[in-house]
Amino acid sequence: MPSDPSQTKSRRGWLALFGVAILVPMVRVVNGSLPAPPHLGVNDGHLAGCPASPNCVGSQGEEGSHRVEPLRFSDIPAAAWARLHRALGGMRGATLVREEPNYRHYAFRTAVFGFVDDVELLLDEESRVIHVRSASRRGHSDLGTNRRRVEAIRARFAPTGSEI
Repeated sequence: MPSDPSQTKSRRGWLALFGVAILVPMVRVVNGSLPAPPHLGVNDGHLAGCPASPNCVGSQGEEGSHRVEPLRFSDIPAAAWARLHRALGGMRGATLVREEPNYRHYAFRTAVFGFVDDVELLLDEESRVIHVRSASRRGHSDLGTNRRRVEAIRARFAPTGSEI
């Protein structure tokens, strides 16, 4: 004798909910346990270039869809660098991974699946710019996430009248 269709539908709903409750934490653990790529950091005064995949943007040597403008500043470099640190510190999912005098590396973790993106910043005092690179650690496409993040950083970095 066939079971009641409403019970079957209810059972499927509970199984789906149970599957999501197990799957999401597992995906977060796997994504969060990936180490930072070894090519990150400053090499001969430059950040690493972007791979061919559309999940990276940068301001040094990038062309086409990978290109973003560096962060420009007119105040003293130390003030701009401090302002940038405050701006990033207030962003959701941001963790400072590495800090050197003119270089910073932040990891951004997404809320649901825990994907990690690396954001690198390189202060060029002479040119009065801060170069930026934002890239996903895994996957092919980021659906524009890294570009939106850099533009959000740019908006938060913009000086107020009292900081210039």
